[in-house]
Amino acid sequence: MSIQLFELNHPSRVQLAAEIHSRPFLNLQAPELLTHLAIYAAPAAETSLSAQQHQSQLLQELCTHFGVSAPSSEAKYFYFDFGQFRLKWECHTEFATYTFARHLDVLHSKDSEVEELFGQMPIQYVPEAWLYRLQGQVLVASHLLLLAKDTHSEQFAEQVQAVYRGNTLAASYVMHGAEFYSDFAIHADGYSRFLIRDIDMRSQQAGRLAQRILEIETYRMMALLGLPIAQDTTPQLNAIESSLVALANGMVEADRELSDMGLENETVSERVLLEQITHLAARIEKLSLHNSYRFAASKAYIRLVHARIEELREQRIEGMPMVVEFMERRLTPAMNTCEAVANRQEGLAQRIAHSNDLLRTRVGIVQEMQNRQILQSMNARAAQQLHLQQAVEGLSVAAISYYVIGLFSYVAKAAKEFGWIAHVESWIGLGVPVVLGLVWFGLRRMHSQVKNVTKDKGSHPSSSP
Repeated sequence: MSIQLFELNHPSRVQLAAEIHSRPFLNLQAPELLTHLAIYAAPAAETSLSAQQHQSQLLQELCTHFGVSAPSSEAKYFYFDFGQFRLKWECHTEFATYTFARHLDVLHSKDSEVEELFGQMPIQYVPEAWLYRLQGQVLVASHLLLLAKDTHSEQFAEQVQAVYRGNTLAASYVMHGAEFYSDFAIHADGYSRFLIRDIDMRSQQAGRLAQRILEIETYRMMALLGLPIAQDTTPQLNAIESSLVALANGMVEADRELSDMGLENETVSERVLLEQITHLAARIEKLSLHNSYRFAASKAYIRLVHARIEELREQRIEGMPMVVEFMERRLTPAMNTCEAVANRQEGLAQRIAHSNDLLRTRVGIVQEMQNRQILQSMNARAAQQLHLQQAVEGLSVAAISYYVIGLFSYVAKAAKEFGWIAHVESWIGLGVPVVLGLVWFGLRRMHSQVKNVTKDKGSHPSSSP
């Protein structure tokens, strides 16, 4: 066969097929110590770097410190064994995660208290100068301790309580092979603590469990980013809603006073109301542009949290709440707040748009009434002009007739001198009605001809050559 299969591939086939393998789990075997950091970084304005470039730059600086070749700036995943620790780096849309893993000697873990093991995390091998570069960007910092089954079997419960300082714990049997404990709180060292006790996990199951636990914490914090925005948005929505209520009352009052106010004053009132509602629409649009993405992202992240919790396949440890119950009691109200604010904001925007449409309709009606009044005024003025014109025409008939009769009198006097007529006054008297009739008829005929010419020009406009 002369045709090679790769010649037939869709341009994205290889990339899409590799996507499912792009973020493999860490290969963990108890006992293990893990430190997990989630770095939330917006684009760096001072350096014109995108969020992806900024995250890649941080990774390159860490690799350079240890003399390791860094991945390309377009990379989304990186794994390397640095000797003192293993690093798994993942770059997501809004954040990047660093998971540092260190395997412990079994005998050493047996001889150490759980509290002591949390003090031996691999983050101690990361340079402080690099950690300082993360200032203001660390959203999640967690220590995860993976212990073997027979570790501290007798005093394990007491040591767990000592590690978590008596805080309310979420605990459960997970994935049919391990116990999980955490209070999901930030401790004095700045890290949250997760404890997994391997009971009967199969190969690679520990890595999957650890990643799911760390993803629950990361996605939980990313989802909660919407809560401060929701809390800040609520007073602004209250103010906008109050303004909208006042504006609606103003519209009702304007309707009530319409019969008592002139249309000119009504137009001024409607214009003021229209300016106010346009301002409200701009304010709600600004709010929407500022927080709609965050609310949508929080909704997506909380779905991931629920999916990861479901993948734990929890079973209850007697007397302790499971992770799903712990999150339901503490995380769900926060997410409900975000959703309620988002829905309220959307509903308020729709109400403002509806009020805007109503007000514009009112303005259109008022303008139509004004136009009708203007037309009526113009018709009345035209009628007055017609009456005035008719009066002027009557005076014109009298004036023209007066001058024509004057001229006729000269002709009559001249005719008397020649002996053609005897009584000048009689002829002049007889000529007056004739002249008046002829002048009146002539003016009427001229007026009719002008009117016909104007009508013809209006009904047959000349076309341009």
